[in-house]
Amino acid sequence: MQVSVETTQGLERRITISVPADSIDSAVKSRLQQLAKTQRINGFRPGKVPVSVIQKRFGQAVRQEVAGEAMQRNFYEAVVKEKLNPAGMPRFEMKKDVSGEDLEFVASFEVYPELEIQGLDKIKLEKPVVEITDKDLADMLDTLRKQHASWKEVKRKAKKDDRVTISFVGTIDGEEFEGGKAEDFPLELGKDRMIPGFEKPLVGAKKGDEVVSDVTFPEDYHAENLKGKDAQFTITVSKVEGLELPKVDEEFAKTFGIEDGDVEALNVEVRKNMQRELDQTLKAKLKEDVIAGLLESNTLDLPAALVEQEVNALREQAKQRFQQQSGGKVDNMPELPADLFEENAKRRVSIGLILGEIIKNNDIKVDDAKVEQLIETTASAYEDPQEVIDYYKSNNELLQQIQNVALEEQAVEWVVSQAKVKEVKKPFDEIMNKQA
Repeated sequence: MQVSVETTQGLERRITISVPADSIDSAVKSRLQQLAKTQRINGFRPGKVPVSVIQKRFGQAVRQEVAGEAMQRNFYEAVVKEKLNPAGMPRFEMKKDVSGEDLEFVASFEVYPELEIQGLDKIKLEKPVVEITDKDLADMLDTLRKQHASWKEVKRKAKKDDRVTISFVGTIDGEEFEGGKAEDFPLELGKDRMIPGFEKPLVGAKKGDEVVSDVTFPEDYHAENLKGKDAQFTITVSKVEGLELPKVDEEFAKTFGIEDGDVEALNVEVRKNMQRELDQTLKAKLKEDVIAGLLESNTLDLPAALVEQEVNALREQAKQRFQQQSGGKVDNMPELPADLFEENAKRRVSIGLILGEIIKNNDIKVDDAKVEQLIETTASAYEDPQEVIDYYKSNNELLQQIQNVALEEQAVEWVVSQAKVKEVKKPFDEIMNKQA
């Protein structure tokens, strides 16, 4: 086998390979002889068909098959010999395929870029130090109470976060318009679910009041005939309701799976969940900052094949999300254009290449203890953690995914060990509000 390599442009390589004629011709002859033993052709006894007849009928197809296999095999032998690292599948082009002469073909492909990770000492990281206080716990319990609150009618003026039941009629230049009328319509104040200005006169209104709301429809409103139009709504309030929060008692604790209703046990469980969410948020933020620092200091030439693969993966994820949201109806969904995903795809490919190089250069191996920790953290959010742990460990694909996550986290931790890190005290609420 003779090999010559040419750099055409950037990461593109063109490799010309010649395969000795006798290796191809002998393989073709052997395969034709095998066919002669198995083919049934009228006028010949089974196994007695002359090779010349088989050659005439099947020779071209057999040669194409042998040549295709030879191109694949010799290509991979060549890239190993030349120490090339292909990114994506090659494009083959046959140059010469004649019996009795050397087979010659060309393979065009991209290689992975050669990386030398830079700027590690220039990465500056802020590492928040956060303590969950009793006030944080109390605030979280209040949030949980609001999530389990019920509406109760009140005899007072409506205020923000109340729910009012209203009937309204909308007019433009004194004329009612389609879609501008409703009866017994429930509306939570302060959620901004109506067009701007609609709710304003309802704050301070009480049951039986009639108020008027002057509004202007936004220029990007979905109804073409209403865009930018001034309108007036006459609104009648038939009910005002306020949220009634449950007490933090035995019954409330049982709602969250505390079977004996122990409120202190509920506090412990809520604090544990808060700590888990905090740890995950801090880890994600630190990783985000590390990656931003790496990308800032390392600009890469990216193989188009890898970017295309990532675009396709992101497109498929978007399709699946749409499928879930639409109840599985994606039959008429148009193909989303690649440029919607290209920037994100390039970023993800860059991150993968950089972290992969860090893992390789520093011989970072998967830490089994970290894998266990990741699985246990994931499982802790479920009702039966052990069942989830067993499922992960029995599913090789899921286990491999977790191992990849662990390896990536270890690479990030290594970068953190090389960077300039400053610890800063931060309140829990600030960190989690930014996350929200």
